[in-house]
Parts: sequence; structure tokens; C-alpha cells
Amino acid sequence: MSSILKTNQISWWRTTFGEEEVSRLAEAVAEEHVSQGPVTKEFEDSFAKALNMPYAVATTSGSVALLIALMACGIGRGDEVIVPNRTWVATAHAALMLGAEVTLVDVEPEIPIIDVEQIRSKITRKTKAIMPVHLNGRSANMVEIRNIAKEHNLHVVEDSAQSMFSKNQQGFLGTQSDIGCFSLSPAKLISTGQGGIVVTKNRNIYDLLKLVANHGVVDNFTDRWIQLGFNFKFTDLQASFGIVQLKRSEERIDRLHEIYSKYSEALQQADFPFIKLLPVNIGSGELPLYIEVLCSERSELMNFLSSEGIQIRPSLPSLDTSDYLNNQETFPNSKIFNDQAMVLPCGPDQPMKNIDKVIESLYKYASKRS
Repeated sequence: MSSILKTNQISWWRTTFGEEEVSRLAEAVAEEHVSQGPVTKEFEDSFAKALNMPYAVATTSGSVALLIALMACGIGRGDEVIVPNRTWVATAHAALMLGAEVTLVDVEPEIPIIDVEQIRSKITRKTKAIMPVHLNGRSANMVEIRNIAKEHNLHVVEDSAQSMFSKNQQGFLGTQSDIGCFSLSPAKLISTGQGGIVVTKNRNIYDLLKLVANHGVVDNFTDRWIQLGFNFKFTDLQASFGIVQLKRSEERIDRLHEIYSKYSEALQQADFPFIKLLPVNIGSGELPLYIEVLCSERSELMNFLSSEGIQIRPSLPSLDTSDYLNNQETFPNSKIFNDQAMVLPCGPDQPMKNIDKVIESLYKYASKRS
């Protein structure tokens, strides 16, 4: 199925930017706040405050957020980093870009979150970090992961790209380790077009993050080179959007809950044998960014929905399908999600009439197949 969106097609994700974002952007331009400066600092401070964290560093993407987090932890050539097999490939790429090796761990049978019971068996003397991924707002078992990390003197870097403002019983995801990394790309709760942001409670790590994001210097008027780094700086133009989007986060969270509830109720009532909603623990504070389902007839259903003018996103492939990771193991739990998972139309600005249309089409497919 083509990924090109046709006219009048319901897109798999819907988010918008409005007059307030444009107005704040125009204000930044008028005040000549273009590159990283005071507007970026305002955004970083606001984001940190929203998560009850002391420090935040904005950067060019969620992928770079992961990269500079590992750099701040001293990860490099010869080290090993533990990563769940079900994640966007940026989690693994961040480690590989630094010359480290990626050690894959299978996910739980019912949800695509790292199986903590398998972590200890993957630790070697070269292991330096664990990167739990809170996929689609679902919390990894951070209590047990922190215990394992403490036992083996490992860093923990949370990939929270898909879990902004999602919670477990201990608080916000991304705030329960050395470093938490978030994405600001279009298909996220709030967006700045592209971008990422890193949070930490550790002042030394914060100082290192600031250095590696700016060629290893405190500012550009320096008399010496202090630390290996690169130009991973944010811009005040992007931050202008981020400040406004952050103010809209509560209403966006409400809409994501509304969409999840609508699908959940419909799928429970219909009891379709071919499709199953992957659960998100709303009661504990988890936020369903996407509407993920397992479908034993994924290709057939996707083709049918496409003919109905509905765009569906097949779930991401598992990391063990990538030849360059040189993996020799099998991951039976991951394979189920790899082969059957997909995302139904959703997003903080997805009209509810579109959700109704998708549900109506699911009923049509069920009638057609019976």
C-alpha cells in the first residue's frame, strides 16, 4: 500500500499548528531570536518544570537526544548497550554511532515493552548501559531496571520519545533514570517540526549535555576546546512553536484519551475476532499516544481500509530484522508484533468524525469477511 496520502483520505496521524504558534514565531523573528538563545532557554525551563525536573536540554531531534545522552554517559567503542528488540531504530543507532555494540532483548508477550526477566542474562563485562523504551506511553519496569543497573553499575537512559507526560506509579516516564530523552517530531504529543529534548536530575550530566551539544564549549567565544561534541543546538524558531504547543498539552492529552476510549469501547462491543487493541494502563497514568492493534489479517484489513480512504500505519519492524546489527538470536514475542501490529488513525487533532468513520469501516470489513 502506498504511503502517499490521497485527497480526502483519513490520515493515520493528525496534528496541527495554529495562529498562536505563528504569532510566537513572528515575535521571535522580530526580536532577532533565531538561533539558540533566550526562547530556547524559556522552552527548556518550561519543559523541565512540567516534568518536575531541574534540567532540560533541547536539541535537533529525538535521535540526537539519545545520542548525546549516551555521550554524556561516556558510551563509546567496545561498550555494549542493552536495547529492546521492539523500538524505533534510533535507539540502536545512537549506540552504534558511538561505536558501541547493541544487545537486543525480547519484549513481553502481551505488550511490546522490554522483558526485564531477560535483561540479566544479556549483561557482560562490556555492558555499560540499559535503554528501556516506553513504547506508546507504556512503562517499562523501571524499579527492576534500576535495581539491575545498580547491581551491575550501569547507566540507564530512558527512550521516552513516545511517552511525553505518560506516567507510572513513580511519576513521569523519562524522569526515573540518569537521563530521559523525548522527541518533538510531528507524530508526537507536542511538536516543533523536528527536535528533541533531554532531561536529567544530575548537574554534572546536564553540564556535559550542554557541552556535547555545542562542540564541547560553553559558548562560541572560547579560548580552548574542552570536550568532544558537535553542533546539536536547537533554535529559537523551533522553541517558539514548542512553548505554545506545551501550553496546549493538557487539551491534547484529553483528546488522546477520548480517542483511545472510543476505539476501546467499540472494539469491546463488536468483539471482532481479527483485531485486538493493545492495552495501555490508563489507570496508572499511561498515555496512549497511538492506537495500536494486533491484526491476524493485517494486509487484508489494510488494503480494505485503504479502499475506504483510510490510511493505516503498519507497526515498525523489529530490530533483529536489520542485518547490520549482526544478531543471531530469535525473539518469539517480538515476531508477533512485527507481523501483526498496526496503528489506526489517531493524533491530538484527529477529528472524532474520522474515528467514527474508521470504526464504521471495521464493521464493514467484519461483515464482508463473515
